Amino acid sequence: MEEYRLGELRHILTTVFLSGFADFLLRPVITDVTVAAVCAGQKDSCSLAVYLTGVQQVAVGLGTMFMMPVIGNFADRYGIKILLTLPMCLSILPPAILGYRRDTSFFYAYYIIKSLFDMVCEGTVDCLAYAYVAKNVHGRKRISMFGVLAGVRSISGVCATFSARFLPIASTFQVSAMSLFVGLVYMRIFLKERLHNNDDYNYEEEVGHGGGRNDQEVHDGGNLKMLAEPILRDAPIKTHVFNTNYSSLKDMVSLIKNSTILIQALVVTFFATFSQSGMGSAFMYFLKARFGFNKNDFAELLLLVNIIGSISQLFILPILVSAIGERKVLSTGLLMEFLNAACLSVAWSAWVPYATTLLVPGVMFVMPSVCGIASRQVGSSEQGKVQGCISGVKAFAGVVAPFLFSPLTALFLSENAPFYFPGFSLLCVAFSLMIGFLQSLLIKEHPPLLLTNITINNPSEVQQEIYHEAYVS
Repeated sequence: MEEYRLGELRHILTTVFLSGFADFLLRPVITDVTVAAVCAGQKDSCSLAVYLTGVQQVAVGLGTMFMMPVIGNFADRYGIKILLTLPMCLSILPPAILGYRRDTSFFYAYYIIKSLFDMVCEGTVDCLAYAYVAKNVHGRKRISMFGVLAGVRSISGVCATFSARFLPIASTFQVSAMSLFVGLVYMRIFLKERLHNNDDYNYEEEVGHGGGRNDQEVHDGGNLKMLAEPILRDAPIKTHVFNTNYSSLKDMVSLIKNSTILIQALVVTFFATFSQSGMGSAFMYFLKARFGFNKNDFAELLLLVNIIGSISQLFILPILVSAIGERKVLSTGLLMEFLNAACLSVAWSAWVPYATTLLVPGVMFVMPSVCGIASRQVGSSEQGKVQGCISGVKAFAGVVAPFLFSPLTALFLSENAPFYFPGFSLLCVAFSLMIGFLQSLLIKEHPPLLLTNITINNPSEVQQEIYHEAYVS
């Protein structure tokens, strides 16, 4: 069953791989390119490079904070394939600019264009890919497929960082632009909007594959059984949370009001993303200033991170979810992230960042678990809105984080630091992760069904969704 599903998802997985490959290919080299372009030969870092990265994060976060709910809403109305086309087109130009030249003028052209385009593009492929999986995979298989999706992206990171280790800088940007172009063409040709003509699986087919139940059992005796687990776990069953006349912002508000679990998941998303964004603002500049890391060192470290991450997401995550449940996996991941950031903040030697990669599975567990918890709160026709809502919260966290971490990083890496603690900003990241961990402990396990006060706006969709939850899983 899972292998069959995985084969059906091969086109969206290929699209994610090519997009992720282009993204990860630039990460080991962009720090060196930025410092070379704006620091005018000043040692291994300068405050301007750190502040430019922070300003870009804020600008991109503001854009995506408003655009992601809109894109998720439009994806439910007009189709995921159409909504994927625009961001993948826009993403090609920025790396093409630095693939041509990398002097100061061209860097600033890249910086401005990428900042503007990423207001629409940043995270869109991942957001819509999660929505695509959620629309086409049901029940407890969904979290496993989220893990596979995240694992494929990590594998793209392995391939990209390995390539970046040996490619010249100019070729790195050229290959990135080519990968995005190939991904765009592939997606337009091969990706199907839905895997089935119906909104959900054909019942007869699933019963034939899912354990020998016949139609009579499902359609007659199964009706009461299909109410064994509500879609909105902590509220009356109400699959269509949204009014089609609402704006995307009102959609978000309407969604959040209908599920306490979703609110808690969004709070965890904020602190987890706030911490990850802070790590992005501080980590590589910390390594470059503290230990003199360069492109090759970054590539080797990221390669190790992505190898461990892909193994964790593809193999360990599904086992853990089956064994202890999504909520406990989420808490475990946040605790491991906290320990990772805390150890990095007091790194005393260049081998410490390599040693802490043993804790990398933590960060790889968080978002698939959050998306799995959130996706169960609504029906399949509203998954785009849910994933857009999550991406909007992530974008908001990405806006807030640089205001704190960019100045903090620049201050403690400079000669004017109030006290000597180069990793102080990473310690603050660890404190933020601890808040997210404590919040994750408050997410309740799925409560028992209450068969009273049930409101069903679309009985057929609720019946199909609960069928997959109760039988197919």
